[in-house]
Amino acid sequence: MAGSFALSSGASFAADLDVKDWQAVLAKAKGQTVYFHAWGGGDRINAYIDWAGQQLKARYDVTVKHVKVSDTANVVSQIIAEKAAGKEEGGSVDLVWINGENFASLKEKGLLLPMSWAPDLPNYQYADIDGKPTLTTDFTIPTDGLESPWGMAQLSFFYDSAITTDLPKSAAELLDWAKKNPGRFAYPKPPDFIGSTFLKQLALELAEDPAVLSSEATDATYQPVADKLFAYLDELHPHLWRQAKAFPDNVSSLKNLLADGETEIAFTFNPSDASASIANQELPDTVRSFTFEGGTIGNSHFVAIPFNANAKAGALVLADFLLSPEAQAVKQDPQVWGDPTVLNIASLSAKDKARFEALDLGIATLKPEEFGPALSEPHASWLTRFEADWTKRYAVQ
Repeated sequence: MAGSFALSSGASFAADLDVKDWQAVLAKAKGQTVYFHAWGGGDRINAYIDWAGQQLKARYDVTVKHVKVSDTANVVSQIIAEKAAGKEEGGSVDLVWINGENFASLKEKGLLLPMSWAPDLPNYQYADIDGKPTLTTDFTIPTDGLESPWGMAQLSFFYDSAITTDLPKSAAELLDWAKKNPGRFAYPKPPDFIGSTFLKQLALELAEDPAVLSSEATDATYQPVADKLFAYLDELHPHLWRQAKAFPDNVSSLKNLLADGETEIAFTFNPSDASASIANQELPDTVRSFTFEGGTIGNSHFVAIPFNANAKAGALVLADFLLSPEAQAVKQDPQVWGDPTVLNIASLSAKDKARFEALDLGIATLKPEEFGPALSEPHASWLTRFEADWTKRYAVQ
């Protein structure tokens, strides 16, 4: 049903406004007010959205109203309610910050602007589609151009360079490193988010065919992957901090172990976290970051336009601006937000490359080009099984 809805509504929208005719989009957007529903719990993020709104008003006469939300699931419910009430036009949400299950829900129900619009945005040409597969697959769900990339998160390792410079560049090398440095590595206890991300990273590296993790886990597909994962952990655990008789609770505990000199390597899902922790005097200034050569697990966050958005043209203009080299560079500045770019820096003009090169990302933050590929998140069913089996095998009080 979503498919037929997409064809009919998409055709009518395309007839009214062709995204490829960008001058027409700008003309239509002039004077519109865009209600941008986005998480409002971070002061620096709120300030960035305010800045973007100021730019749109000055350049395109588009007003941006940031509707601060605490849970995007509530926005999804709002859009569902409007559809149920027959509100096909004049919806209350023009643009929404989204990813993962919320995107999957809106896409499945046919509640997004029902056409592939994101690839036709002028600034989409700079998106790092080849280097960042998470830009076109959102937690295993193809984006199909229904949402535009905004930012990244990716697993990043860090270490104290005053203590060690011998760094593992893969899961296999990490196991060897742990054996040579007993007690000097730890990971948070699943189902903590970072601990569970570590399990997914290992599974992707160890699986004979990593692509199998992009589909729902079945008994037949799960067992071979789980066998390799838990064989690895069985071998690793005797060499962990406290011989895996205890685990850190979360990433904060993990950082504390490094700061106290109990471990030598830690990891986070925010590549700017180590630098921020140094600035906050939570970690020594000798801490630096590294990554695995084959890439680390990552995901992207996006903006999407609901099917009944009142200011569709204005929403397109805002989505395109958020994707621009200028806006992406400002967003990546740790003093502003510190959110990694979705762009391919190599594809930019000399002027736009200079925007990123001029950024002081912090002494412990890798440059975008220093990261390996962002590996796609496995289907959620895999983690459910991994966590259950991990708890059965290793749960400690």
